Amino acid sequence: MRNTKKTQKIAFFFLFLATLLVVVPVGLIVVIIVQKGLPAINWQFLTDVPRQGMRSGGIFPAIIGTLYLVTGSIIFALPIGLMAAIYLSEYSRENFLTRMIKLAIVNLAGVPSVVYGLFGLALFVVFFKFGASILSGSLTLGIMILPLIITASREALESVPQSFREVSLSLGASKWQTIRHIVLPNAIPGILTGTILGLGRAAGETAPILFTVAAFYLPQLPSSIFDQAMALPYHLYVISTQVPNVDEKIRYGTALVLLAMVLFMNLVAIVIRYKFRKKKKW
Repeated sequence: MRNTKKTQKIAFFFLFLATLLVVVPVGLIVVIIVQKGLPAINWQFLTDVPRQGMRSGGIFPAIIGTLYLVTGSIIFALPIGLMAAIYLSEYSRENFLTRMIKLAIVNLAGVPSVVYGLFGLALFVVFFKFGASILSGSLTLGIMILPLIITASREALESVPQSFREVSLSLGASKWQTIRHIVLPNAIPGILTGTILGLGRAAGETAPILFTVAAFYLPQLPSSIFDQAMALPYHLYVISTQVPNVDEKIRYGTALVLLAMVLFMNLVAIVIRYKFRKKKKW
């Protein structure tokens, strides 16, 4: 009995240590960004265009461009990812082909973002002749986050008890009616989890937008989906590596705004997920 308690305490210690190894570095990063970036945050910084070669002014075009790209990628990826997850979970038969498709989707989630950037450049910019534009960037980011949404949505659908489907079908509902009215409402929290992960990755990536949409400097806002746009990740890269003599607080202020945007979008999705989770019957 004593050995069991001792083993349990050792296990808890290592689990706590592993948690600290994850939380402490992330906390330090956030503290450093807030400490060094907060002095740059003011109304002018958030609403003005870059000036003096991006050494002063604001980051408003980059904020708007990032919002356009994230919104476009989710509009493209979420419906397709959800429909693919429904097919794989509810309609497809378990055979060699479907197993290979599921394995390919999981593997695609680990492909480096620069590969997606080159793919978007070849397909959307060159082949479809969309050019370097918000449309090309959104489609590229949408394809990049598609595996995350499909995987999370499929797992959420499969976690709904099979008895729910059996009861619905026994009452005369069709397969699609069962999925629409029984399975999907109970799987929404898990689907939103995949959406949250996709939002975070789409908002913070630099390589895909570098090839497909990002502009070095655009003082005006884009007027259509075929225009180029500035984006916060690429703007942060530019002022940190390409533009000399940029005040440190501007770099950290840009990073802080990007971090705050991602956290805010995640918070909104988490609140929506929580409300749906409260309605679950199991």
